[in-house]
Amino acid sequence: MPVDQPLYPVNLVLAGRSCLVVGGGRVALTKVRGLADVGARVTVVAPEVVPEVAAVADVVELRPYRPGEAAGYRFVIAATGNPQVNQQVYDDGEAAGVWVNSADDPQRCSAILPARVRQGRLTLTVSTGGHSPAVAAWVRERLAREYGPEYDQLVGLLSEAREEVRAQGVGTEHLDWKQALDSGILELIRAGRPEEA
Repeated sequence: MPVDQPLYPVNLVLAGRSCLVVGGGRVALTKVRGLADVGARVTVVAPEVVPEVAAVADVVELRPYRPGEAAGYRFVIAATGNPQVNQQVYDDGEAAGVWVNSADDPQRCSAILPARVRQGRLTLTVSTGGHSPAVAAWVRERLAREYGPEYDQLVGLLSEAREEVRAQGVGTEHLDWKQALDSGILELIRAGRPEEA
């Protein structure tokens, strides 16, 4: 994928789905943890793995990547540091129609992983399209300071309100949610007064 092409942002539902991480070092560990955090079934293939990988992954196979095996997964991450292996994984993914991310190797990616901040049900992501992971991480840290756990409570309150409206058989698209959000509800949550919110 040419990294200068515009990217289409998407959030993948990976819970219960088989994902492959090729590589077993520290970079692979962060990828395995990220996949495990969203409920993916994670298989790791690498000649060696750091001990933490084995503790997080569902399956660890201590061996080299086998050509073509990316086809058996919904999402694949190559975190080997070896351009030849990453290329093989990428080519196999392309042939099988499987999305592939190659860590720190945007030319061998059909999917770029953004930096992310997760506050419960709220997820914020930042991407530079692989041009500067350092900038994406810097912006992520700024967002993490700005968007604290109170935003998960805010999402929960509005979700409950939305479900109450829908239970009455009324659509929610016409409601002025922005007015509700601008009404001071977040400040009430921050002040520890969720009932008033």
